[in-house]
Amino acid sequence: MSQKTVYIVDDNQDFLDSTSWMLEGAGYQVEPYSDPKHLLKQLASGETYNPACMLMDVRMPEISGLDLHDRLANSGIDLPVIYMTGHGDISLAVEAMKKGAVTFLEKPLDDAALESALDAAFIRADEQLTEHANSVNENNFKARFATLTPREKSVMDGVVGGKPNKIIAYDLNISIKTVELHRSRVMAKMQAKNTADLVKMVLTGSAN
Repeated sequence: MSQKTVYIVDDNQDFLDSTSWMLEGAGYQVEPYSDPKHLLKQLASGETYNPACMLMDVRMPEISGLDLHDRLANSGIDLPVIYMTGHGDISLAVEAMKKGAVTFLEKPLDDAALESALDAAFIRADEQLTEHANSVNENNFKARFATLTPREKSVMDGVVGGKPNKIIAYDLNISIKTVELHRSRVMAKMQAKNTADLVKMVLTGSAN
């Protein structure tokens, strides 16, 4: 199982240290940031493949949590966000939820509320990773399929349809040897381990 990462963004160093210590003790990998600009630079440098979420203070001196959320979205970084504030500001809570926040917690954080928020955030993070993986696999399939010649596609249709080589040869009016050649090329171009793997690719429209 991939370790869950929590990015904490808060300009209060004492709060950052204590919350990081608590979450690390709970088994999370914690990435603390007192400066939102450092977080933006770090996340822009590479893609996140492990489940991750963000625990973000709303009120920070240079870049507010709401502004940071916008900058992350504009950079194509879509991580579940849990907002925190020491101020009971309903308008901020509404604005945060409009931006797609998982929830809005008041400081000092309640342990049970934080645990519930993190559970919800990582459910969303897992869903996002699954969607991303499915999209990559679909693009892989399309890219491989585009390399096939029209004849190879016809042979593949026969293979996926469960037809033996001699029937495919008869249907396409080509020799069995030619079918075998095209079939081997199809398997290589589609990077299929075997016929069952090829059939699965075509039925699901995706390839690892």
